[in-house]
Amino acid sequence: MKALILVGGFGTRLRPLTLSVPKPLVEFANKPMILHQIEALKAIGVTEVVLAINYQPEEMLNFLKEFEAKLGIKITCSQETEPLGTAGPIALARDKLIDGSGEPFFVLNSDVISEYPLKEMVEFHKSHGGEASIMVTKVDEPSKYGVVVMEESTGQVERFVEKPKLFVGNKINAGIYLLNPSVLHHIELRPTSIEKEVFPNIAAQKKLYAMVLPGFWMDIGQPKDYITGLRLYLDSLRKKSSPKLASGSHIIGNVLVDESAKIGEGCLIGPDVAIGPGCVVESGVRLSRCTIMRGVRIKNHACISSSIIGWHSTVGQWARVENMTILGEDVHVRDEIYSNGGVVLPHKEIKSSILKPEIVM
Repeated sequence: MKALILVGGFGTRLRPLTLSVPKPLVEFANKPMILHQIEALKAIGVTEVVLAINYQPEEMLNFLKEFEAKLGIKITCSQETEPLGTAGPIALARDKLIDGSGEPFFVLNSDVISEYPLKEMVEFHKSHGGEASIMVTKVDEPSKYGVVVMEESTGQVERFVEKPKLFVGNKINAGIYLLNPSVLHHIELRPTSIEKEVFPNIAAQKKLYAMVLPGFWMDIGQPKDYITGLRLYLDSLRKKSSPKLASGSHIIGNVLVDESAKIGEGCLIGPDVAIGPGCVVESGVRLSRCTIMRGVRIKNHACISSSIIGWHSTVGQWARVENMTILGEDVHVRDEIYSNGGVVLPHKEIKSSILKPEIVM
């Protein structure tokens, strides 16, 4: 089987992190976002992954080459010269996706993190005999999304309602699809939307089916959702009694610590924290609901919550960093500084407190 991952463009919502690496290579729970997906695809027998990309393909491919060998899966690129929306890239990659076997192929949005029940999806797809399957997830506030209206017993999709004012259902498109090669006949090579154009057409022919995603789901393409997604992901590791989770008297709740990180005396870490490779957390540090990326140093008695600390940054002694502060790569926060929602571009030194959410150029 083959799979296409829609990587897309500049990752503006995750700046300043995406000023240093393409968005799919930003770590989530200590490994690049896209690797969570590639590993899940590999686990159910996908042999080739095509990345639909229009930005920095060389950097992506160079990085993924080592994983190609490690995972034993072929990774290739399909590069757009102009943004083609969510369906155009599928048409562009047609020759890479069709191999004459007639097997369906996966399409995934690169921002989506979940338990990827792909094996169940293949079984569901084969059982209904339609042309396309989409994964849907239940949400509390369907009015913010496009809602998928479906026949509950069979999963057949009836229609899509964009940001409904009145309640029509609580299931939304989760960005994971399984498509027969025949779906490519419905897609033209032009900027086009799979959600607004392609799927409604297939639904009108009664050939589109939806499967409700078990477990958690999050689109982690922006900082607030990234932090929420980390909580859900770590919680799912806890439910599976994963040995990856850290334990000890200084740990509260679910925490992931890379084995090469060093943690000092008297720290209190958690809940919902990921600490990356080569990090140094000095003594008396308090961390909660945050991601600390590779090579970061957190000095004595600093306190960090609800924030993302980018690669090789430093947070000074007694500094306090909170409320969705995002530090880009190589940012240095001086001792005793307070940051309330500061978004700091790479290679900066913060010498005075950031009292209200703002972007520091």
